[in-house]
Amino acid sequence: MNITIIGRKCNPREDFRLRAEKRLSKIDKLFGEEATAKVTATVEKSCHIVEVTVTKSGMIFRAEESAENMIDALDNCVDSLIRQIRKNKTRLDKKLHSEVLDDFFEPLDEDEDFDIIREKTISLKPQSVEEAILQMNLLGHKFYMFLNADTDEINVVYKRNATGYGVIAPDNYK
Repeated sequence: MNITIIGRKCNPREDFRLRAEKRLSKIDKLFGEEATAKVTATVEKSCHIVEVTVTKSGMIFRAEESAENMIDALDNCVDSLIRQIRKNKTRLDKKLHSEVLDDFFEPLDEDEDFDIIREKTISLKPQSVEEAILQMNLLGHKFYMFLNADTDEINVVYKRNATGYGVIAPDNYK
């Protein structure tokens, strides 16, 4: 696994880098050499935030945790990733075609289904990103799908946990 470590408002020390490589080696055997992991460490006023994003074959696994020190935040973040993988083991087996998952986790008794309890259709009218954010806020939603007037593509705006907004746009790769 190719690991990239980025610091925001900080410069991660070597012991953090070594700890990140050691902890991510636990899940490295699940993904192999083709996978990439991006570890982002951020220092805020009262806490340290670590975000880990692992990408392989179009699948993205992401976790973000905060703690009083950066090492604890990293440990919590990797544990959260492992819980995500364990919870979705059977679905990941089908997607990744990996027998390694059977060795890595104990089998679960029941297979959890996705229960879709509501379907919604929406009419998409061309909007700017600013208009979409305004509409999302007026509706009181945390995300809003719209047809981007500038790119003529379907996008999603969302309210980020900390501050600000984000936009999700298609990558258009095949």
